[in-house]
Amino acid sequence: MDFLLITGMSGAGKSLALNHFEDRGYFCVDNLPPALISKFAEICLQSNLDKIALVSDIRGREFFNDLFAELGKLKELELDYNILFLEASDDILIRRYKESRRRHPLDEEGRVLDAIQQERKILEELRGRASKVIDTGELKIAELQEELDNLYITQDNKSCLQLSLISFGFKYGIPRDADLVFDVRFLANPYYVESLKEKTGKDKVVQDYILKWPVTEKFYDKFFDLIKFLIPQYKNEGKSHLSIAVGCTGGKHRSVTTVLKLSEVLADESLNYNIEHRDIDK
Repeated sequence: MDFLLITGMSGAGKSLALNHFEDRGYFCVDNLPPALISKFAEICLQSNLDKIALVSDIRGREFFNDLFAELGKLKELELDYNILFLEASDDILIRRYKESRRRHPLDEEGRVLDAIQQERKILEELRGRASKVIDTGELKIAELQEELDNLYITQDNKSCLQLSLISFGFKYGIPRDADLVFDVRFLANPYYVESLKEKTGKDKVVQDYILKWPVTEKFYDKFFDLIKFLIPQYKNEGKSHLSIAVGCTGGKHRSVTTVLKLSEVLADESLNYNIEHRDIDK
């Protein structure tokens, strides 16, 4: 089991790190009181979970004193674990708190610097036990994600971008969650062919009609090349989900065919995707 404890300074990016691990397939828990860590680990050992990431930090207040005892119990369970400690300089943490307008967990009198220095002292021993310490002060989000991938994520999980392929009709509106939207209303429309009007893009006869036109072949070559180019770029930026929407007038013929043909290309590239024909039955 991959059991990762994320801790460190408040404002250093622990939530960002946890979200990234969740996108990479980890079962994640935020702000788990230290006193519950060993009990949580026992439950995980009895389950089918193999990748766990949890954040436990100074937000646990008085419970935080139980952390070292709980780490000892993990050893008794013969559970291998790693501690990831995130930190940043006082100046950067102060700036982040000013920008977020959030209150430091130890700040009771409005003195952020005093709270940061107090927290740093409390966490000193835990920092010394950490498997890895990352200073996030000068890291952009994508750089932090890349560092986490290099340290903890296998090559297979690095490339786990989930794609959603959506066909739709413009007359019913563009899908609100679409990242990329393509308009194929310029392709020949089977709706105006009496024998094809009541069929859909799932039917081979409709696909054959759309595909027989030279403009369709030319467009598909360019369209598929563009998608294959874009996917690695989104992966490199750390995106975990990409929604590609293809629209025609009613969402029954041209958009459905295009999405299905795109899915065949993605299958050949061994990419993960799901398909939704939003308006096919309208």
